[in-house]
Amino acid sequence: MKALDALLEQGLSETVYSHARAVVRFGGQVVYEGGNAPANARFDLASVTKVMSTTALLCRLAAAGRVDVQAPLRTVLPDAVVAASLADLAFHRSGLPAFVPYFAEVARKHPELFDDPPGGDRAAVRAGVVRRILATPAERPVGASAVYSDVGFLLLGEAIAKVAGRPLDQVFTEEVARPLGLEARFRRLSERPPGDDVISTGALRPRPPAPGQEGQWECPQWRGCDGEVDDDNAWVLDGVAGHAGLFATAADVGRFGQAVLDGWLVSPEGWARDRVTPASTRTFGFDTPSDDAPSCGPRFGRKGPRAAIGHLGFTGTSLWIDLDRALVVALLTNRVIFGRENVQIRQFRPRFHEAVLDALGV
Repeated sequence: MKALDALLEQGLSETVYSHARAVVRFGGQVVYEGGNAPANARFDLASVTKVMSTTALLCRLAAAGRVDVQAPLRTVLPDAVVAASLADLAFHRSGLPAFVPYFAEVARKHPELFDDPPGGDRAAVRAGVVRRILATPAERPVGASAVYSDVGFLLLGEAIAKVAGRPLDQVFTEEVARPLGLEARFRRLSERPPGDDVISTGALRPRPPAPGQEGQWECPQWRGCDGEVDDDNAWVLDGVAGHAGLFATAADVGRFGQAVLDGWLVSPEGWARDRVTPASTRTFGFDTPSDDAPSCGPRFGRKGPRAAIGHLGFTGTSLWIDLDRALVVALLTNRVIFGRENVQIRQFRPRFHEAVLDALGV
């Protein structure tokens, strides 16, 4: 496994990231853990939150008979505008937009949130943002195409909280983190948790636009604080959202992946690709390796019929699970620390997964 150490060091020297930690589990055991970040370092998982929290909770609620994923979202959230089922949201086929900068209006109307120490009523701001999310209309018919949508998972997070009768962060802790022995948690800004063990992802709030988002909003910027969620929509939701907001160690992410392999998490729709939506690579709440230049490399998930499922996070995180090889790879980095335009992780990530397969001889 020394090749993995060398590759992680190379990523550091090439400024792919400033911090990284990786865990590889094979055959039910941890066979590798390394990186320059300490083992207890918490990374902002960004969209890996979608699988570890939102998808996991949907699966657990469905297994307990507490939710029907084929039911319309409006049966849970009557004020929702979009006419899609919970499963449509999980498969990213709801027709909702990929992204809406809800945070920009908050930044203009509530600058007191950015004070040091912060002011304002975060609960009231959160409630206002949720109303805007519920009022977001679809851009295309359900099932017309697979468009990866943060908005859909924001709605799923609110639906889970409504069904459970508790805030999403509490439901995650009780239903996922505690049973699996995970240290992973959401970090509510209103509680001002210490950030000593959190890997930094940026200094400005709101963050600069990601590539392709230039010109989509206009609002002031302030200095941010380490330990706060990177995603600005999650930030104005007090750090608790269905699409982003979870902080975890690499060991946490690897342990969650093992729980999927072990059958602790069972999808109500199975883990096969969506057969309904044209050209979709999505499965229930997860992604699968794309046919062209997959982020997990060309061999991962190609061993047998069950293939692989996984998910990426904007901050430079990922979880991939090869179901046939019984292999889990959790790779956590903070690639955005060098700017959102730093996309070297796109080349690094498949190289790392290829190196894992080489090291294991599988």
